[in-house]
Amino acid sequence: MLDKTEIIDVPPQLTAVIHLTVPASDIRKVMGPGIGEVRAEVAAQGLTAGRAWFTHHFKVPDATFDFEVGVVVSKDVTPAGRVKPGKLPTGKVAHAVYHGPYENLGSAWGEFMKWIEAQGHSPKSDLWEVYVTGPDANPDPKTWRTEFYRPLN
Repeated sequence: MLDKTEIIDVPPQLTAVIHLTVPASDIRKVMGPGIGEVRAEVAAQGLTAGRAWFTHHFKVPDATFDFEVGVVVSKDVTPAGRVKPGKLPTGKVAHAVYHGPYENLGSAWGEFMKWIEAQGHSPKSDLWEVYVTGPDANPDPKTWRTEFYRPLN
């Protein structure tokens, strides 16, 4: 499931985000509109944002998802409505690349966590996913690419 696993250092990255806390059953209802709202505000402020978007979870998702949905931006976004400036964690992280459908993200994360533990690392409580390519780029799930990041202690 995972194409690549490695330990890397990530530099500071400015973001534009919306913070959401929702039941797990509502995740698909809020992510699309949330990222649309972020992208619209970033564009309205004339900022440059990458094509990829992300979710930054403050804890491993369970019955509740406590996370931010956002994009990396060229400079700080001015707070507007639910959109706020943010930053992704910096420093040493475990990183993996997953190709495949979103329905298998949970099992791919399980595989990734086993790899992290086998390497002797202890993860912090948060994690993030970057949706590099998805259904908007190609309807074939085999072409979808999601990057996993897990900060390490």
